[in-house]
Amino acid sequence: MDVLFLFRIREHQEDMLRSEFPEVNFLFDRKTDDPAVETSEVIVTYGTDVDENVLVRAKNLKWIMVASAGMEQMPLGRIAEMGIRVTNVRGIHKTPMAETMLAHILSYRKKLKDVYEQQERSEWNQKIRGTELLGSKAMILGPGAIGGEVGRLLQAFGVRTYGCNRSGRQAEYMDEMVSFGGLAEALPEMDTVISVLPSTSETKGLLSREHFGAMKESALFLNFGRGDLYEEKVLIEALESGRPAAAVLDVFETEPLPADSPLWNMENVTVSPHISSHSGKYVERALEIFMPNLRAYLEGQADKMQNRVDPERGY
Repeated sequence: MDVLFLFRIREHQEDMLRSEFPEVNFLFDRKTDDPAVETSEVIVTYGTDVDENVLVRAKNLKWIMVASAGMEQMPLGRIAEMGIRVTNVRGIHKTPMAETMLAHILSYRKKLKDVYEQQERSEWNQKIRGTELLGSKAMILGPGAIGGEVGRLLQAFGVRTYGCNRSGRQAEYMDEMVSFGGLAEALPEMDTVISVLPSTSETKGLLSREHFGAMKESALFLNFGRGDLYEEKVLIEALESGRPAAAVLDVFETEPLPADSPLWNMENVTVSPHISSHSGKYVERALEIFMPNLRAYLEGQADKMQNRVDPERGY
């Protein structure tokens, strides 16, 4: 059986896979124009290079392993029609992303930007006044694996956490829950608003002028989910009007963010170039999900595979 990797992994990881699965013919670091696309039963991809043309050629394809959590760039409708099994690596981003979000929140609340700027000027000024997280409230849109982890960390600082999902169903490390429909009513109480929502038909354009206008003048907004959660011009107008006070953005409508975007030069915006999930352990953690799944697949126990994705729903 051929298993095709459309990206590079380290040599010791290749050796580990060959040792664990001697019955499998692994083809590493190939491109979509490789003839092996036509024979491979499994394709492992980051999800940006499997399009309709690849599917037409992939006559033997039974399973796509996506080494990412996002699925929006894949032809999911066609994949569903073909009955191809899809899994992803949902959950492996939670540690680096939650740590990054917490770092930005603490930096903002403790006025570290001002501290650094003073040092550059060799200025001794004790008038900087940061605030505490203790006793504050945070709204987390998308309290899944990543949202739950940032909720856990925030709770350790004494923050009361509110989760927001489609149904309002309870989620781990959330003190209270609201549904998408109740979001606008809850926002005026929030000191921090964080989105880690995926891109789906229900989340595209979810945040409107009403939502931003309902935020506190002192609120910090972070988007670490997807850039189509709102129209970027709406967020820019909201930040210019002072609600929210500031934003940390790791995702954007257009990536890379165009050089002429106003976001680059706004004093109350931190532009993070979609790097919050970067970690030296990324592939290692992806393989920790892939290997048990491959074992289950080979043993005819596909129902036991982790992180199965419904192509029709996109998650």
